[in-house]
Amino acid sequence: MLHRYPKRVAIIMLILTALVAAFPLWGEAVFGTQANFMLEKLTLMLILALFAMSLDLLVGIVGLVSLGHALFFGLGAYTLALASPDFSPASMWWMLPLVMGVSASIGLFIGVLVIRTKGIFFIMTTLAFGQMLYYFISTSQFAGGTDGVFIMFRPSLAIGERTLVDLDNPYSFFYFCLGMLLIGYFFLRWLTRSYFGQVLDGIHDNEHRMQALGYATSGYKLIAFVIAGVMAAIAGMLAAMQYGFANPAQLGWHTSGEVLMMLILGGMGTIFGPILGAFAYEILLFIYEHATTHWPILMGLTIIAAVLVLPRGIAGLIIAPPWQRKRNNDDAPAAKKEQASEAVQSTTPRKEG
Repeated sequence: MLHRYPKRVAIIMLILTALVAAFPLWGEAVFGTQANFMLEKLTLMLILALFAMSLDLLVGIVGLVSLGHALFFGLGAYTLALASPDFSPASMWWMLPLVMGVSASIGLFIGVLVIRTKGIFFIMTTLAFGQMLYYFISTSQFAGGTDGVFIMFRPSLAIGERTLVDLDNPYSFFYFCLGMLLIGYFFLRWLTRSYFGQVLDGIHDNEHRMQALGYATSGYKLIAFVIAGVMAAIAGMLAAMQYGFANPAQLGWHTSGEVLMMLILGGMGTIFGPILGAFAYEILLFIYEHATTHWPILMGLTIIAAVLVLPRGIAGLIIAPPWQRKRNNDDAPAAKKEQASEAVQSTTPRKEG
């Protein structure tokens, strides 16, 4: 699972990142009066990419398919909404640790209960916990019920009276979300290449073998579950900051299903694949919604086609393009023949002179 990808992966991702970061320079020239709307849409893609990356840690790296991951996404949004003052902006210096602490605590509690299950049972238990919180929030007056909670002011990022980043400015908030995505990406990249990540990779391949080697696999999976929940909660907080409200729909299984589709579309277990999947999903959603009112049918067919044609997602096309796979397949018989010849030579006894 934890492969070292070709250099073209880093080159392509750097080009795409530079293109996104430079949107304020070329966005107005391309989209004209729709530039502000496209900036908002692009900011949402960055947030969803962070959300999808957090799920990839569970599904792609550890092998735990969760249908309740939206629980943490909505938890981050509601923590921000309920903890924010009514008449002044909260400070990001304490709001971000609060969101991380609440999500880590809830993730630890739920993780202890669900991490013992596997396969379909893990899927159903995570779905059950997500739906329980969904119905609790949607029927609670303190959380605004089905209407949700509005956020009057975005948190401020300042030191004393000096504002470091004006999060009320759409461009500043865009770059703030981009920075959070990059931090999340490099953190997961470091985590998966560390000793801890190697153990997670072993658990994904064969958990029983890892247990036989003496590893407490439940503890490793629990830590990964909590980390994924914290990252999803940060994405939920950013989503609530962008739109100014927290809604029960952010907790529902539909949201978990959508982010799972982003993961399938982009490529699981690659870290960068979910980013591509989130962008591709939102672009397709924008096109389909403007094409027909029956856009869910088109989206469903697209995901089915992606599963059949691109089993490794968009990331698979970058890692191993079709022409390279064909060349490798053509070279495989010759390579096997050469290996067999070397094996025969190595086992043939030499005659004494």
